[in-house]
Amino acid sequence: MNKYAPTVLRIGLALVFLWFGTQLLFNTESWTRLIPDFVIQMSHLSASTWVHINGSLEIVLGLCLLFGFFTQVSALILAAHLAVIALDVGIFTPVGVRDFGLTIATLSIFLNGISYFSLDSYFQKRDAIISE
Repeated sequence: MNKYAPTVLRIGLALVFLWFGTQLLFNTESWTRLIPDFVIQMSHLSASTWVHINGSLEIVLGLCLLFGFFTQVSALILAAHLAVIALDVGIFTPVGVRDFGLTIATLSIFLNGISYFSLDSYFQKRDAIISE
């Protein structure tokens, strides 16, 4: 069972990121108030634009996690992204605690490396056969 655990975690978290990413794109106005003012002032981009960027990032990287493609890079970016969100909302709030837990779970995907059922594993095995 141990070889399946990282895959289950990876797919479960991918579905979380995909859900939030689609919510950000389809319900943009509900999320704009969460963009810090200093981000808007420094970037000169609207809050809606930032929500769309964030949603697109979560969907693309969530798909990478789902299929296990560039898993470690995707997980590291998503973990850093969630850590910033957790710090912004406050780690000792209910949302912050949840995001901190998701950050650690996503970081564990990065630390685990390539999981058994993933495109990364498939390409690694294929390359090993080709190089023989």
